[in-house]
Amino acid sequence: MNLTSRRESLKRLYVPLGLAIARTGIHPNLITLISLFLGTIAAYFFYHEKVLTAVGFFVLSGLFDLVDGVVARETERTSKFGAVFDWIADKWVDGLVLGAVGFAFASPSVAVIAVTLSMLHSFIKPVAYAEIGFSERVKGKIIDPLEGVGFFGRPETHITLVIFALLERAHFPLGLNFGIKLIVILTLASLMLRILYLYKHYGREYE
Repeated sequence: MNLTSRRESLKRLYVPLGLAIARTGIHPNLITLISLFLGTIAAYFFYHEKVLTAVGFFVLSGLFDLVDGVVARETERTSKFGAVFDWIADKWVDGLVLGAVGFAFASPSVAVIAVTLSMLHSFIKPVAYAEIGFSERVKGKIIDPLEGVGFFGRPETHITLVIFALLERAHFPLGLNFGIKLIVILTLASLMLRILYLYKHYGREYE
């Protein structure tokens, strides 16, 4: 499963919401900030084991994160700062939420590993942009081979968190303790695929 590589086909699910929000005139950077704020609240409630409330804020954070780019393009307010700010907000939310879930439902070591692997899985892409030279953009997005490499990225992580949070709330035997460990294993496997891909294609290129 690689939902990121299917971004274009999935847009029809959230673009109408983005178009509706664009008509309000709100600045896309403010939408990103709202997403960051809601994600922070979600992390707070995850840490305090208020699972259902946490899921609500987490889902809202994800929705705002999806539509900020739509609003930016629709209102012709795309900017390089906005793209960078979106990356920062995404990683802020991911780090806090994974850390909170890890500490509350598993252990500090699991929390640290989950956050570290999540950051590496995402930031391997901009490092590749800088070191290898990917720069072509289509509708503001850099096109690179890593888009289709790996199977467990940010969307899959979020969906897994929501599913196991709901199972936790329902007192199912496999709750967030299992969910966060599953995220660690699958993120590591996906990261290794990306590293192996880069080594296969660029490991024998010398400066």
